[in-house]
Amino acid sequence: MSASSSTGERSRDLDAWHMRRALALAVQGRGRAEPNPLVGCVIARGAEIIGEGWHRRYGGPHAEIEALAIAGPRARGATMFVTLEPCCHFGKTPPCTNAILAAGIREIVIAQQDPFPQVSGQGIAALRAAGLTVHVGVLAAEAQRVTAPYCKLLARGRPWMIAKWAMTLDGHTATSTGASRWISNARSRAVVHQLRGRVDGILVGRGTVAADDPLLTARPPGARVATRIVLDTHAALPMHSQLVRTAGEAPVLVAAAEGAAGNRVAALQNAGCEVLLLPGSTAQDRLNALLVELARRRMTNVLVEGGSQVLGSFFAAQEIDEVHAFVSARVFGGETAPAAVAGPGVLDPAAAWSLDEPRIELLDGDVYMHGHVRRG
Repeated sequence: MSASSSTGERSRDLDAWHMRRALALAVQGRGRAEPNPLVGCVIARGAEIIGEGWHRRYGGPHAEIEALAIAGPRARGATMFVTLEPCCHFGKTPPCTNAILAAGIREIVIAQQDPFPQVSGQGIAALRAAGLTVHVGVLAAEAQRVTAPYCKLLARGRPWMIAKWAMTLDGHTATSTGASRWISNARSRAVVHQLRGRVDGILVGRGTVAADDPLLTARPPGARVATRIVLDTHAALPMHSQLVRTAGEAPVLVAAAEGAAGNRVAALQNAGCEVLLLPGSTAQDRLNALLVELARRRMTNVLVEGGSQVLGSFFAAQEIDEVHAFVSARVFGGETAPAAVAGPGVLDPAAAWSLDEPRIELLDGDVYMHGHVRRG
C-alpha cells in the first residue's frame, strides 16, 4: 500500500499504513515516557498525514495533543489514528478526549483499549457519545507488544524483566577460569549500552560483581539513569567495588535478606547505597518481594544482566519477558565453563522457553537475537 493511495471508502490497508506510522512514533518515547505508556498518533485526510506526535516524556503532552497542534485547523473533519485509547480523566495533563472533540476530529481509529482503570473503555465511550465514529483493534497485536511493559505493571504489579547475555558459539559466558572480557564485539556492547540507557533498573547477582566488578551504567548516557540493583543476601558487596565507589553518581540498591549483618548494612548505607531488607525464608520469596517493591516504585523496565544463576532463577519463576542475546563466533569449550542460563531448567524440550517472532541481526560478526518470551 503506497502512501499516495486514497479512496472514498474506508480502506483497511490505509488504516494499517497510518497505524504502523503511529506505532513507529510511539517507540520513540522509550526511556522517557515511562511509567506512562508509549503512544503514537497520526492525523490524516485520506492518505495525507497532516499531524503526528508521540508521548515524548512523562508529564509532558500526550501524543494526541502533539498531533493536534501540528494539524491545527485542518484537524476539523479529519481522521485520527492512535495506538492507545485516549485518556478521559485529569492526570498530569487534561483529558485528551476533550481536545479531540474541540478540534473537530470526525473519526478515530484506535489500536488498543487502555487497561488503566480510570480510562479503560471510558475514553472510547465518551468519543462515541459525542458522535465520533470510533474503530478499535487495528494492529492490536502490534500495539500490545509496544505497551506490554506498561500493561504488565498494571495487571501483575511487576516490572517488565529483560534478560541480556553474551555467549560464545558453544554457549559459554566465560572461560573455565571465569574470564569473560570480551565475548561480544564493540558494536554489540554499544547496543547493550543503549538498552541500559532506557531502563529503570539493571540487576545482577553478587557473583557477577565479584567476577567482573562492573559499573553497570550507560555509556554514553541514555534517557534514564538506571538504578543498579544487586542481589546480595548477606549485604556483603565489597566496599572497593565500582558500584559502591560510584553510588553518588548513579543509584545502587542492594537487595539483601532481613537477617543481613547490621554492620554490613550500615557500611553500605554510609557509602551511599540503599539497602533493601527483603522478607522471606527462601531466595524465591525474596525475589517476589523485590519485584513487588520495584513495581511500587513504578519501575517499568528492568534489565537482568546475570549471572547464570540469577538468570536461571528469573526464568524458573516465569518472570523474564524479553531476551537480548549476543552470540559471538568464538568457542571456549571447557566442562566447567559457565552457561548463559543455569538454575533448574526444563526437563522436556517441549517445555523450553522460546521467543515469539524473534528478530535476528548481524553485528560485525556477532549474532544478535531479541524478542518477547512466548507465553502459553
